[in-house]
Amino acid sequence: MNPLFRFAGGLPVALALCIAPAAAQPAQHAHVHGQLKLDVAVDVQTLTVSIDSPLDNIVGFERAPRTDAERKTAQQAVAQLRAADKLFAIDPAADCKLGQVDLDAPVLGLGQAKAGEPAGHADLEGSFTFECRSPVQARFIDIALFEAFRNVRQIDVQIATPEGQYQRTLKRPAKRLAWGK
Repeated sequence: MNPLFRFAGGLPVALALCIAPAAAQPAQHAHVHGQLKLDVAVDVQTLTVSIDSPLDNIVGFERAPRTDAERKTAQQAVAQLRAADKLFAIDPAADCKLGQVDLDAPVLGLGQAKAGEPAGHADLEGSFTFECRSPVQARFIDIALFEAFRNVRQIDVQIATPEGQYQRTLKRPAKRLAWGK
């Protein structure tokens, strides 16, 4: 487990989740085709899922779409991501509804390009906030990323909850991400 996650008890979980990965990683993050990074933060009223993936995992290429077929593929992928409640089925005990969705993939016209980004290695980042009646009751999320995006083969997960922090790895065809008791 990332040693920086151990200090989360004194900070709000979402803040700890944001700080720990940034502090623990070098300036350039790993860009591995087939792998997607997923962070889950459970807080008092929300459950937030964040993804970081090479764009190739999502659309099959890492540049601006050039053909009508590529534009259609990109539009379909963005639509799937915006319907995040179909990709992430949260434990019904938490009683969650999809709230804000933020997507960042400058080559697809989502967000702003960042200075120093390596050419030819475009990524997609997404943040999906679920408003919940009792997010701490969640013990699993059924994930449909493998079905939605055929190039994803592995999902590396960090989970931060008020009860603790967890790391998991899901490999195709796994669907359930579970944690806690």
